[in-house]
Amino acid sequence: MLRYALAVAGFVCLAGGSAEAARCGGDFNSFVASMASEAQAAGVSASVTNAALSGVQQDGAVLAFDRRQRHTFNKSFEQYVSTRVGPGRINGGKALLQRHAALLSRIEQQFGVPRHILVAIWGLESDFGKGDIGKMPVVRTLATLAHDCRRTELFQGELLAALKIVQRGDLPLRDLIGAFAGEIGQTQFLPSSYIKYGVDFDGDGHVDLRHSVPDVLASTANLLHSNGFKMGQPYGEGTANFEAMREWNRAVIYRKTIGYFAGRLAGQ
Repeated sequence: MLRYALAVAGFVCLAGGSAEAARCGGDFNSFVASMASEAQAAGVSASVTNAALSGVQQDGAVLAFDRRQRHTFNKSFEQYVSTRVGPGRINGGKALLQRHAALLSRIEQQFGVPRHILVAIWGLESDFGKGDIGKMPVVRTLATLAHDCRRTELFQGELLAALKIVQRGDLPLRDLIGAFAGEIGQTQFLPSSYIKYGVDFDGDGHVDLRHSVPDVLASTANLLHSNGFKMGQPYGEGTANFEAMREWNRAVIYRKTIGYFAGRLAGQ
């Protein structure tokens, strides 16, 4: 949901905006062939593009979900937060703060983002990796959305970024699965954010935002740090840190929920 909200808001992607962008609408197979050519021109190997795009089909469920998403934040803050932050999730977050204390200390020192914010985001996005992080092939999802003309430039960029994740060796194609707008991993990064902010914090040579807790939390911290989040400063509505979290999610209600959850984790 997080990264989908950025997509709806017109998030600027790493690989988007090419003057030679494939034309949306029309024959889907022709569109996919154009995207394959564009990906190879951007440095993605023919073996990756062929494996990823050969036989890919449109997904009607993705388009239906896309049309419904505009109503996500029609609740009041009180209504919304009551459905997202309960005693079980707070207690679970506090337990993980203890379990990962050493890791979170290293991340705080390197990126200057407080652990309570990171664990709050982790809890909201995937129930700390235990919840649904998506079961849909990312390439099929993004090809469907890119072919649709509503935000084709955005999702063409995301599709190219997804192919670059495979090209870099961060995730194999079989593991490139995600949610309804192509969000990947335990804190739901769009592929362009994966490429731009992903951090190999466990030192295994890959950025793995599906399985590696160190990579997940450090990459989340890197995104916030890169957009101006400052350690030791308030993060409530109207603050500079609250504004820095726009890169995470532009919806005010969602950022307020992050702050509320972080406060509860900190015992406030």
